[in-house]
Amino acid sequence: MKKGFHYVILTAVILTLASCSTTKYVPDGSYLLDEVRIHTDSKNVKPSNLSIYVRQNPNSKWFSLIKTQLYVYNWSGRDSTRWVNRALRRLGDAPVLYSKEETERSREEMTKAVQNMGYMSATVEYIPKIKKKKLKLAYKVTTGEPYIIRSLKYDVPDEKVWEYMQKDSSSTYLSEGMYFNVNILDNERQRITNNLLRNGYYKFNKDYISYTADTVRGTHQVDLTLHLARYRQHSDDELRNHPQYSINKVNFITDYNVLQTSALSSVEVNDSIHYKGIPIYYKDRLYLRPKVLSDNLRITPGELYNESEVQRTYSNFGRLPVLKYTNIRFFETQVGDSTKLNTYVMLTKNKHQAVSFELEGTNSAGDLGAAASVSFQNRNVFRGSETFLVKLRGAYEAVSGLGYGHNNYTELGVESSINFPRFMFPFLSNDFKRKIRATTEFGVQYNYQMRPEFTRIVASASWSYKWGLQRQRSQHRIDLLDINYLYMPWIEPEFREQFLDKEQNYILKYNYEDRLIVRTGYSYTYNSAGQALMNNAVIGNSYSIRFNFESAGNLLYAISKMSNLEKNDKDEYTILNIPYAQYIKGDLDFAKNIVIDNRNSIAFRIGGGIAIPYGNARVIPFEKRYFSGGANSVRGWSVRSLGPGSFAGDGNFLNQSGDIKLDASIEYRTRLFWKFRGALFVDAGNIWTLREYEDQPGGKFRFDTFYKQIAVAYGLGLRLDLDFFVLRFDGGMKAVNPEKGKKRFPITHPDFGRDFAFHFAVGYPF
Repeated sequence: MKKGFHYVILTAVILTLASCSTTKYVPDGSYLLDEVRIHTDSKNVKPSNLSIYVRQNPNSKWFSLIKTQLYVYNWSGRDSTRWVNRALRRLGDAPVLYSKEETERSREEMTKAVQNMGYMSATVEYIPKIKKKKLKLAYKVTTGEPYIIRSLKYDVPDEKVWEYMQKDSSSTYLSEGMYFNVNILDNERQRITNNLLRNGYYKFNKDYISYTADTVRGTHQVDLTLHLARYRQHSDDELRNHPQYSINKVNFITDYNVLQTSALSSVEVNDSIHYKGIPIYYKDRLYLRPKVLSDNLRITPGELYNESEVQRTYSNFGRLPVLKYTNIRFFETQVGDSTKLNTYVMLTKNKHQAVSFELEGTNSAGDLGAAASVSFQNRNVFRGSETFLVKLRGAYEAVSGLGYGHNNYTELGVESSINFPRFMFPFLSNDFKRKIRATTEFGVQYNYQMRPEFTRIVASASWSYKWGLQRQRSQHRIDLLDINYLYMPWIEPEFREQFLDKEQNYILKYNYEDRLIVRTGYSYTYNSAGQALMNNAVIGNSYSIRFNFESAGNLLYAISKMSNLEKNDKDEYTILNIPYAQYIKGDLDFAKNIVIDNRNSIAFRIGGGIAIPYGNARVIPFEKRYFSGGANSVRGWSVRSLGPGSFAGDGNFLNQSGDIKLDASIEYRTRLFWKFRGALFVDAGNIWTLREYEDQPGGKFRFDTFYKQIAVAYGLGLRLDLDFFVLRFDGGMKAVNPEKGKKRFPITHPDFGRDFAFHFAVGYPF
């Protein structure tokens, strides 16, 4: 009956959409633009590269299938005074009416674009096909034979500029035999300009560079000449060589308010000091140490003007939390040598101290709770833009189904950290520290957790470095030292007797004992979108790579061996009677986003990891073990409810963890309306253990069977994208279950109550 009801509802929705005419609001004599296609006769000219020149596109489709928003618009009545009709029209999209003028402009721009690729004789025609009130439009691109550069010459009368061009000639984009591609010619102009800007040519721009192209009669060959125009400051001045500028003086103004004044002469200054020959002007009190200003400066008096060093200076000061804005200005000297530049680095300070409060709701496998935190931040503790943070946090959660003396979870925690915007390590030169541009962070944390079955204290201390490269595309992190002490002062006697005292529950017992984890690690993240991702800019195809490696206990194990320490009754070395963990762990993850059009994209991810205990441990600590299922994994299962292997679970989430993990996901993402986005997804993956454990039967990884134990799920997602954060609602259904028996292929006999999992999360899954 349930299935029949679902089919009836689905049929009714389809019939409703089909019965609603897409041309309801198309006036007589006009046509609904139903489809636009581009056809080219050359593999080198792809339709996808020309689609940006199409000025008129059909109504958008959800998942590239259904023009849902056009249907919604057409559901509205013609009486625009009724609020229902106005609401439907706001939610929907008005029909796109074919415009011959826009089509002609698209054809012209497309023709110009193909000709700029080197196909000078290319033509574009459009072919409309009309059926009733609908019109399908096809652009037919005929490229013709491409024009080839036969010879390449240079007309550069400025000898010094020519010398710089020759030194950098190995990087040129131009060569004889290449297509006469106008885009590449323009890129060469910009490349030459960037090179000259790095070598003192402060006033140079690419407009000084031009080309002459002579075609050889009767052929598709071009003789190309690059010209450099000489410099003239005013129209009535004589032509001369381009001036090469060097830096004369560098000055700091530390209390510049960009919102109050833009004129340098009106900046309020009360005092100044000199540091390494550089004057530093300030109003009341110098809030940054002079050495901090000098170490982040890349503009050097006496050296040639270098645009890349100017940008590095901007980047360096932009990293300092104590500063809000940085503005660098250059002025030509009015006396003496006119090719000198006086430099002013003007800094606008940020608020030094801040207090913030946070409230949050929590949902752990259906158990609801709340948490609150208060934090204090000082962005300039030692007058070097060091950031000091202290945070207090408390949480409460009602835990269901355990049946002990109390059924709640209470957490109290305090953490503190201090971040230095420089690389702090002994025995390293100042030049190396300046080049690496890393931040150093020291942190401590104390966390008290009281659950129905145990009380746990986690104390930790860390020392780490972070730095980014390539315009924020890549990020590195080194955890030089991370010490965690897990202390279990109380365990509920009934829980200990029922679970921990059983010999076969080795993994469970291991994770309810005092433990010391001393680890080091390295992580690397690369995102091809770079700063565009940070600035919420429009992003095309992009990909990301994440790698993480860590090891723990090696140094302690070496010390224990060398000191001939005795092991405890569990065959473990201890430090102050506390056993320590020893393992290595590595993760690798790759994700890619492919844009179909401005409303639809496909994203996929594949990743895996392995954690190997050895030496002083037979098991990985629970905090470092893998789990599967949940909002960011195989979404047909709840969090920590899948695996390992074909293990069906025994109600204890600790036993549903492993040492190996494989994950893969693919999503078809689409814009719905307003801030809402939709997704169709398929997930696959599982976890496994390296050893066979009695309390995890079927969980060991075996090369001849693991592929049979990969779980598969499918589902729908709804996302509310508010730019600064994303609320995500995903519903997943099991398709392939690694458990043995009748539940193996739920996709053939789905049971909503058994196979469905709902997930609420913040942010996209990958």
